[in-house]
Amino acid sequence: MAKPKTKAELIEAATTNYENLLEMIANRTEEEKSMEYDFSGDDRKKEAHWKRDRNLRDVLMHLYEWHQLLLNWLKNRDDEQNRPFLPEGYNWRTYGAMNVEFYERNQDVSEEEALARFKASHQQAMRVLETFSDEELFTKSFYPWVGGSSIGGYFISNTSSHYAWAMRKMKAHKRNCRH
Repeated sequence: MAKPKTKAELIEAATTNYENLLEMIANRTEEEKSMEYDFSGDDRKKEAHWKRDRNLRDVLMHLYEWHQLLLNWLKNRDDEQNRPFLPEGYNWRTYGAMNVEFYERNQDVSEEEALARFKASHQQAMRVLETFSDEELFTKSFYPWVGGSSIGGYFISNTSSHYAWAMRKMKAHKRNCRH
């Protein structure tokens, strides 16, 4: 799927990947549901998330937490104050530690609750997305506090692209279950 360049394309990409992800979740086998994610046997999977996330709950809560970052960042968008996307204490070089914090604080959440939170936060993100124009979404620095990026880029990263990441992880787990 090509990177969205308009609001309509972004909504379509986010919705399509969201629906595809939910379909993958619904169609898991019992083995896929019960078997822990383990990618240690694949040397190509070096990124930290391959070791961090052990099950679907972990993946869904990761998506949920990033939705919360986006929603909180956009909450007061008209105040023109410069505010970073990432919480205090983190930057784009250290956000891996933040992801570990998300992982650790959500270990007591059930898979069912994780799915409910993910669905609700997706709907919230889509409602907020609807409030922006194409210009607001895709003009770099339209809002001074965004810096040299665009709000649309943040929506892509936190919806359609992130859902594609989750599906890649689920597909890799499915392959592991077959072996």
